[in-house]
Amino acid sequence: MKYYQTEVRRQNRLLSESDAITLLREGEYGFLSLIDEGGKPYGIPISYVWNGNDNIYLHGAPEGKKLKCITKQPNVSFSIVGRTNVIPEKFTTSYSSVILACEATVVLNDEERMYALKLLISKYSPGLEEVGLKYAKGSFQRTAIIKMKVLSWSGKAKVI
Repeated sequence: MKYYQTEVRRQNRLLSESDAITLLREGEYGFLSLIDEGGKPYGIPISYVWNGNDNIYLHGAPEGKKLKCITKQPNVSFSIVGRTNVIPEKFTTSYSSVILACEATVVLNDEERMYALKLLISKYSPGLEEVGLKYAKGSFQRTAIIKMKVLSWSGKAKVI
């Protein structure tokens, strides 16, 4: 997972890699950008979890548009925006964000699927892992897991 900052136009707004990692780990949701079967852009907000290494996991229904898009074109973009603060009197916004170039696959291995669900439960329902695991086991066959291998990423911020 290479943190690649050279192509960011506003070099004075680079987000440090450690701050980018914090945003990646703690972000509430991201935007998955895909190309649909007709070659048109398709983007959706979606919850995610990072495994602390090279992969981001998403979950959803075992069929649908995003899975069709990934099957046809696995190269995707994923972006996460941290806290923002609009400053009307200065005609600007304070923000932090990361953009990740990824290769997406649908995980078929049951062990990795459950691993991803455990990570999601720990992130979004801390302290409720036992109950969450029971829920995950009950809905396991109705849940698809998408793994996005991060190829490169960058981050920007404007702090006011």
